[in-house]
Amino acid sequence: MSIHEITEGEVAFAAPNAGKPCSTWFKTVGDLRTSSARPLIALHGGPGAGHNYLVSLTDLNSQYGIPLVLYDQIGCGRSTHFREKMGDDSFWTFDLFIAELDNLVDHLQLRGKGFYVLGQSWGGMLAGMYAARRPKGLLKVVIGGAPCSFPLFVEGGKRQRAQLPVEIRKDLEKDPESPEYKRASEYFYKKHVCNVDPMPAPVQATFKNLEDDPTAYNTMQGPSELIVTGNLKDWDGSEEAKNIEVDTLLVNGRDDEVSDLAIEPWFRSIPRVKWVTFERSSHMPHWEERERFMELVGTFLTKY
Repeated sequence: MSIHEITEGEVAFAAPNAGKPCSTWFKTVGDLRTSSARPLIALHGGPGAGHNYLVSLTDLNSQYGIPLVLYDQIGCGRSTHFREKMGDDSFWTFDLFIAELDNLVDHLQLRGKGFYVLGQSWGGMLAGMYAARRPKGLLKVVIGGAPCSFPLFVEGGKRQRAQLPVEIRKDLEKDPESPEYKRASEYFYKKHVCNVDPMPAPVQATFKNLEDDPTAYNTMQGPSELIVTGNLKDWDGSEEAKNIEVDTLLVNGRDDEVSDLAIEPWFRSIPRVKWVTFERSSHMPHWEERERFMELVGTFLTKY
């Protein structure tokens, strides 16, 4: 089955307290109107990473006929940026991004037909909290490499760093702007974020997005994956996860920066859930074990 038509567009979004007009850029792969299959909306990580590194999900359209919706959340990529909102905890919230997602769903008229959501990393956290609100039309959700608890994410990271070579651990204690820290950080990323070498161009583009505009990321996460100082640092979604009614697939990698410690509360809280760990992957099995990932997700969405 070949990939169907690709279209791009923008939808106006009245972001609360934005102080200016804003819009969400999106791309669809496959025909949302004529396809008999329900569409999948992909939620990228970061926050602020952009859709680029999720383009491998187009395999789900070519192999399973699932129409795909990719979009840049506001604050990054081709959607409206808010560099003036750096450090504004009242602006950068789950409610903001859930409202944006609902706005996109309504614009694309997906509620009647029904739709799936796949979120990766921060996008998985967003997907989980979106599903917990039981939105009309949501049929299934995939949560990939996403912590259910940020304190447990931080604790898991500490345990991972304790297993690194002594020289790397020492360099990670240095000034984050120093060459030594940056080299050590790159070592950590190659082991626990994306182990494909060389890193795929779409993944590199995502890191470029974060570099170009780190506003949302710095405010909610912190300066890096290794330094968590943002407004998510104390977040725990395990209670809200109990409200998820739809079938849910959890995935992570064996060497994922989001360790089992931070995934397990999803599994404990969500009533109808399956958890699969990719043995040869870190944080991005949709690249690291691409074929198996697409088979797993495609089968979950279309066969059950």
